[in-house]
Amino acid sequence: MKPIGPYILVTEIKEEIKTDSGLLLSSNDANELRYKKAQVNAVSTDVSNVLADDLVYYDSRAGYTMIIDEKQYTVISLRDIVVVL
Repeated sequence: MKPIGPYILVTEIKEEIKTDSGLLLSSNDANELRYKKAQVNAVSTDVSNVLADDLVYYDSRAGYTMIIDEKQYTVISLRDIVVVL
């Protein structure tokens, strides 16, 4: 499968988020964070700065989630990525 245009197919990575004092945030609090971490599954030929298997942070309000072959993926635009690890 391959996205078309400036789109990227990612799988969200669920993270345990700790505060500076060591407290774990609840899933409700974690969902209110602005950015999510994901692993890139596929990129279109129009995208040159991101590669498959990169880890990225993207705007949590961006993208569309879909199920393909019983796996959940999110399609995001290149402009929604803020950090490539």
